Amino acid sequence: MTTLKKGDKAPNFAANDQDGNTHSLTDYKGKKLVVFFYPKANTPGCTSEACDLRDNFERFQANNYALLGVSADNAKAQGNFKNKYDFPFPLLADEDKAVIDAFGVWGPKKFMGREYDGIHRTTFVIDENGIIEDVISDVKTKAHASQILK
Repeated sequence: MTTLKKGDKAPNFAANDQDGNTHSLTDYKGKKLVVFFYPKANTPGCTSEACDLRDNFERFQANNYALLGVSADNAKAQGNFKNKYDFPFPLLADEDKAVIDAFGVWGPKKFMGREYDGIHRTTFVIDENGIIEDVISDVKTKAHASQILK
């Protein structure tokens, strides 16, 4: 789906999280950044994915990674999702899809024979200099941390 690949410069972005704090690519210079896009807060697959990342958060921190979750949900939905599962990382409320479009993860999807537009579950691993280190489009929701920290 996305045209971004390993070795590309990550798109610069700025969006607000569940608490209204702005996050941009430049905020994470000098750190590795995992930006994971998920279709909808509080749905089974997205919950499994985010909980796996939460349960492995210390491993990410030990390897100098910051994590950012992104969906088109509003700040209230993102806040409820974060609080319900006690996520230690921010969730961006990208309602205008600026970040989603910058990374190219919005497009046609199929579910139970129905076609619609939505977010393709994709994770980008970005190095300390803003270069994409990995693009994971075949996300295994229950073992996603292992896919990233291989």
